[in-house]
Amino acid sequence: WDYGTGTLGDMGCHYIDLVFWALALRHPTAVQTFGPAVHEVGTPRSLLVEWSFPARGKQPPVTMRWYDGGLRPSILSALRNADGSPFQWGDGQLFVGDKGMLIADYGRYRLLPEHVFEGFQPPPPSIADSVGHHREWIDACKTGSPTTCNFDDSGALTESVLLGNVAFRCGERIEWDGENLRVTNVNAAASLVSKPRRPGWPV
Repeated sequence: WDYGTGTLGDMGCHYIDLVFWALALRHPTAVQTFGPAVHEVGTPRSLLVEWSFPARGKQPPVTMRWYDGGLRPSILSALRNADGSPFQWGDGQLFVGDKGMLIADYGRYRLLPEHVFEGFQPPPPSIADSVGHHREWIDACKTGSPTTCNFDDSGALTESVLLGNVAFRCGERIEWDGENLRVTNVNAAASLVSKPRRPGWPV
């Protein structure tokens, strides 16, 4: 734990970023985990994390789940391709709605069940392609314009990802006050959210 954050901390920001963008997420109100016993030194081999997010404007409250270490959403095992064969997909994001599902990764997506969305025409792209993170950084330095993944967005994303580890290490559901950056129901969480800096490393 002193030198890493497990699979969640390693890959969470990469995969959950799409979910944050699509659903306009910020601070969760609660986080709980399901996994092996907590190890004092090492991170878990597998983990299921569940975040609760409040309503955002016209969007209702939503639950987001993370699976790693071979764990997968059970709903995927019941899906079939158009020819009846089992549905196969690697890593990615699964959005579950009232009328169907969207599964995606970095270069592709599918709407499920496929027969429900036969003939679907996607809307025109509404997000401009990035000019590249190096160019964005230089432009931000020169003009003050925000980068695509600026600190305001990436900070909230990273906060949520790391709260999954806080909840796991606490061993219970935590309630989160995002405005004040504190867990409100588990005293032991305070030392995981913030700790004194080592002597010689002030900021």
